[in-house]
Amino acid sequence: MRTREGDGAMERDAESKLYEGKAKIVYATGEPGVLRIEFKDDATAFNGAKRATIAGKGELNREISALAFEELEAHGIPTHFLGRLERRSMRVRRLEMIPVEVVVRNVVAGSLAQRLGRPEGEALARPVVEFFLKDDALGDPWINATHAEALGLASAGEMRQAEALALRVDEVLVPWLLERGLRLIDFKLEFGRDAGGALVLGDEVTPDTCRFWDAATGERLDKDRFRRDLGDVTGAYREVLRRLEEARA
Repeated sequence: MRTREGDGAMERDAESKLYEGKAKIVYATGEPGVLRIEFKDDATAFNGAKRATIAGKGELNREISALAFEELEAHGIPTHFLGRLERRSMRVRRLEMIPVEVVVRNVVAGSLAQRLGRPEGEALARPVVEFFLKDDALGDPWINATHAEALGLASAGEMRQAEALALRVDEVLVPWLLERGLRLIDFKLEFGRDAGGALVLGDEVTPDTCRFWDAATGERLDKDRFRRDLGDVTGAYREVLRRLEEARA
């Protein structure tokens, strides 16, 4: 596993913790407009009701996300990724995050199966884009674009752009992953505004935020292994990274 780019050195005394979430810690750095994100080994599900520590998850997620961001950047999709740091960390652009989760679904799974009464694994005729308010206390409720505009979360133009970018991410990642034997079932993205006001993809692209199924067997290689007590979460994440790195070699 590649765990660093350059020497990964940072001036720790210039850092301060800005935010700690369920899966990541965000630090300010001594560089203007640059943050450090550290991926945690913590795992949560059902809005934090289920918790565990999974050794090695943070390091695996950092590298999977870095590889995904590099692929997206190569296709002209702007991301906050600036480079790898030691072990579980990466350098990213500082963004003003929009508190809306953008979910793209290619196949019926998870909450969509429950809401619509459809069987998991049913392919959708086209990708479906959904929006959710990022609010753990409320359980991240479903909203639409007009909610986001009316509540002052994002402009109508930003919501249209977020949807278009999310679909573009889907267009890039689906074939990229399928070539590596992975089927992209659905995934969550978060966007933010950069210093110039442009919309940029932030957060992460990992098995924590995406459903990856083995294209041949349908085996789940994502956080559903933790949610559903399927076991060997680390092994599944490691297998995703192995396939991404093997194809890159």
